[in-house]
Amino acid sequence: MQSLIACAVQMISGPDVSTNLARAAQLIAEAAASGAQLVVLPEYFAIMGHSDRDKLAHQEPFRRADTASDSTPLQTFLAEQARLHHIWLVGGTIPLVSGDPDKVMNSCLAFNPAGECVARYDKIHLFGFANGTECFAEADTISAGQQPVAFDTPFGRVGLAVCYDLRFPELFRSLDTVGEVDIWVLPAAFTATTGRAHWEVLLRARAIENQCFVVASGQGGVHPSGRATFGHSMLIDPWGVVLNVLPEGEGLARAELKATQLHRVRTILPALQHRVFK
Repeated sequence: MQSLIACAVQMISGPDVSTNLARAAQLIAEAAASGAQLVVLPEYFAIMGHSDRDKLAHQEPFRRADTASDSTPLQTFLAEQARLHHIWLVGGTIPLVSGDPDKVMNSCLAFNPAGECVARYDKIHLFGFANGTECFAEADTISAGQQPVAFDTPFGRVGLAVCYDLRFPELFRSLDTVGEVDIWVLPAAFTATTGRAHWEVLLRARAIENQCFVVASGQGGVHPSGRATFGHSMLIDPWGVVLNVLPEGEGLARAELKATQLHRVRTILPALQHRVFK
């Protein structure tokens, strides 16, 4: 791994896609101007509607080629932003076409500095929660992904996970599929309720047990629909130390991810080599 500057972008996205994209562009530009080489947008950065079904109207067919298309404005936006700022950009999640007309894939796409899509991860674990006052059922409008995903960069191997995936440590230990990951990125829209209870402790656990950096980018405020998201976008090192955090509101959490720290932790406590159950 090589050291790098990473930024987690925090937003409070609403139902208007053009407004969300304009705000995302501003925050990406700020991140790039600060020297960030890896920028991560939150889950649902392009749309958080009044209804969970609103995203179906903005679903796109997946295209890997770097060709602009009227049918793929969200992918075009991400490719152009990565190319414009010459950064590695993890595009939060966007709705991609699934095999079910009533559902979409909640997909996380990664772009290199040339604007090429180098990885696609479809969210595997779909959030379901009901406590009497809040109710969420992602499976009603989202088709689940099947495959863990990681990709190589000049600064190390990067794994992709999304929001509710955080609760399933076996995904982060799928070494036979993704290999040994140096940085896990996690776009999210954690609810305020579950975030207060579990967000930081789960993120730190994933960093500690996998001896890796974690870059978690969240939605962070009260949305036009009335939904409240927890925010607290943060970057964590392989020892579990929170390097930087943005508690709420729109903005950036930024930190240097030091290769020496990754090497040190894996050397002094070679837990990954000591695994018995694989």
